Amino acid sequence: RASGAVPPPRGRRARGGWAAGAAGAPGDGPPRPRYRITPEGVTAVDDWVFGAQDPELFATSSLYARITVALLSGRPAEQVLAAQRGAHLRRMRLLQQQRRDASGADLLAVTYELAHLDADLRWIEQSGPHLDQVRTQLEGDDRA
Repeated sequence: RASGAVPPPRGRRARGGWAAGAAGAPGDGPPRPRYRITPEGVTAVDDWVFGAQDPELFATSSLYARITVALLSGRPAEQVLAAQRGAHLRRMRLLQQQRRDASGADLLAVTYELAHLDADLRWIEQSGPHLDQVRTQLEGDDRA
């Protein structure tokens, strides 16, 4: 990058009107550009923070896709569920240890991830008994 060039993300925010150049205090090292958030930038942040995220984003999962491919291709989907269950449990044990010492934002992040892993585990446990039924249904669809 050329000397004095604005890094792309900051440059895009500045061009988008979300940030503007600001005077900065001299410090050690080469001069660095300083930015301040504009009223348009505050509005953009507010829209992002307070806007509800599309729930469908949470519904997409590579686990579901992997199970579907396993079932469609005759692979043992039970192995996929078992491997993922083990990975989830290992991660949850680690997060439980971290939660003991966590506070503030770290505690929020750990409990958020634990809740999502727990929901995935419930889905894994509930889906396992239905694999044969889905497999049979898919095989019947292939014959039709």
